[in-house]
Amino acid sequence: MVAEKAARADKRVTLRDVARAAGVSHQTVSRAINGKGEIDPETQRRVLDVVRELRYRPSRFGRGLVRPDVVTIGLVVPDVVNPFYPEFIAGVIEAAGAREWQVVVASTEGDRPRELTLLRSLGQQVDALVGYFSHTDAELEPYIAGVPLVVVDGTPHTGTHAVVRIDSETGIRTGLEHLISRGHRHIGMVDCVSYCDPDVRSRTFLDVARAHRLPIDENWVIVAEESLTGGGAAFEALRARHPVLTAIVAFNDLVAIGAFQAARRLGVAVPKDCAIVGFDGLSIGELIEPPLTTLHLDKRRLGELAVTQLDQLLAGEMPPPVVLSPRLLVRGTT
Repeated sequence: MVAEKAARADKRVTLRDVARAAGVSHQTVSRAINGKGEIDPETQRRVLDVVRELRYRPSRFGRGLVRPDVVTIGLVVPDVVNPFYPEFIAGVIEAAGAREWQVVVASTEGDRPRELTLLRSLGQQVDALVGYFSHTDAELEPYIAGVPLVVVDGTPHTGTHAVVRIDSETGIRTGLEHLISRGHRHIGMVDCVSYCDPDVRSRTFLDVARAHRLPIDENWVIVAEESLTGGGAAFEALRARHPVLTAIVAFNDLVAIGAFQAARRLGVAVPKDCAIVGFDGLSIGELIEPPLTTLHLDKRRLGELAVTQLDQLLAGEMPPPVVLSPRLLVRGTT
């Protein structure tokens, strides 16, 4: 009977599932797991055998709550200060709240080794995980020990975990073609290091440039630090390298705003002398003058999609990857 239950397709096993398989009450299972003394040693051994066989993972945060089977999910982001992530986090929390789930938020601070340490710790405390990760599926697996996982905009998908992807290729293509439609031909790109198919943005940029026979090549792409400072330095480098530059596509809005600030310092009028397109659709893009043209991404929706993926994983299903596409939001910088 236990073996049959263990063979089921990775459904989230609850405390009551363990109780049924072991032939005891759920209170007895709780006592066995928590090492309470008021239980027969043989019964405790049997219960713990079933726990291991069914791969039951009690939530430390769920213990002691009124509802013993509350779902707790761990949400991991690279940087809570980056204005992109609070909106994504809000989307996850809202979608989880609608299901009466709890959310524990953690940040890797952009530190790859810390990411794995954090995952090992968090994976022992929650029922499922979702977030941005810089490691491959194979690298992540030893640190999550079978916990259901949704990877957001991660490395190329291998089918091991559920995935929500951002359609960066469509975004870059749309942004560049918008600039071309405005008559620009000398267009640069400020790219940044990304662990999600790291070449997709620059590759798409160059493919579109070739298709439109633009007089640009790899030298028109600069990889910058993902920050205001990085965007500013990259803009200055592009202008110095290519004085005929009339437009740029940036990795994200932070980088684009950094480029905008550098243009102002250099006396370059935006968009008259140089147009700028960002990516992400952050609200701060509306605060500069003129406001930033951007590839707008619904970040709350991204969080909702991630939770929907988790919902299917916890029901024992492996959902297909979901893709969220940005839309062009034309404002004053083009």
